Amino acid sequence: MPNGEPQSLPKGRIMSIDALRGFDMFWIIGGGRIFSSLNDVFDSPTTQWIKTQLTHVKWDGFRFEDLIMPLFLFIVGVVMPFSFNKRLAKGDSKKRLFLHIIIRVVILFVLGMVAQGRLLTYDLSKLRIYSNTLQAIAAGYLISAIIILNLRLVWQIVTTAALLLLFWALMMLVPVPGHGAGMLEPKVNLAIYLDEVILGTFRDGTNYSWILSSMTFACTVMLGVFAGHLLRSQKTNRVKVLLLIAMGVGSMALGYIWGIWFPVIKHLWTSSFVLFSGGICLLLLALFYLVIDVWGFKKWAFGFVVIGMNAIAVYMATRVFDFRRIGDIFVGGLLKWCGQWNGFIQAVAGLVVIWLILWWMYRKKSFIKI
Repeated sequence: MPNGEPQSLPKGRIMSIDALRGFDMFWIIGGGRIFSSLNDVFDSPTTQWIKTQLTHVKWDGFRFEDLIMPLFLFIVGVVMPFSFNKRLAKGDSKKRLFLHIIIRVVILFVLGMVAQGRLLTYDLSKLRIYSNTLQAIAAGYLISAIIILNLRLVWQIVTTAALLLLFWALMMLVPVPGHGAGMLEPKVNLAIYLDEVILGTFRDGTNYSWILSSMTFACTVMLGVFAGHLLRSQKTNRVKVLLLIAMGVGSMALGYIWGIWFPVIKHLWTSSFVLFSGGICLLLLALFYLVIDVWGFKKWAFGFVVIGMNAIAVYMATRVFDFRRIGDIFVGGLLKWCGQWNGFIQAVAGLVVIWLILWWMYRKKSFIKI
């Protein structure tokens, strides 16, 4: 890993945002596999707990793995006040900005179908239209963009709260045909019912909901937007960090309390899940911002920054290619000697291959954006 602070970051960029995005992607592109494989070696209560945290809960509840997708959406929101204001300051009209937003949404939706919707099978019977994180980002980004560009901050907050309440009301008060209201079972709830009706055979077949949950995807993005507004403000760094912490603790507390009546369910992206996971995202942002941008400890985060600067590119690459096979070219011959360390070594080798490619792109200042 090169020494020193990254030199190719765009001027004025907040490094902690890129590092946090890279931290999130680290778990997606191989970090989770590395830490899970430690249980094969040590098989201790600690490593078993780590492995459990790196799997999703079956339905309600929360583990570390359930944070990865909302953190991705949250960071998209953090960046939006910066990018939108930059484009408007350059003289772009709102009409032109909306055109860019629509194009970006379409691209994300298509990439989502490539990544998880079986688009490249070129078989209509296998196509899944709405089934991927990138498409959740697209929906949340579009709704959030409409809110940001048309409402003042206070009304952005009110609208976000209204969406959370509306989702709760729809899920709990609108009856599911043949079952009644208030159903939150994996296969019987309003969100899944609407997906089945609207998407039909193009639905992904899981117990994840997408169409109705788009409004709460937007709420996760909006929590990031509020953090972005704060980071753009003229407040002191100390105040920014304290407010991020307060927002994070408050959001987690509200989500936990609301979860007593409206459970924390990632598969449905319930309002309580938005608040609870969003609170953790805010706390992580506060930590990264404090350590990297306020205290100036930046060298340790370079590995994450390299990943975070090309997040969409590496996400798609790992969905299309299995980098462990490339890693096996270098370590495959060692595996017969490694015993229980095989999984760990393979996972590390695959991640190193990905990281070196990203590092090369970083050095060449090749940042793929949509």
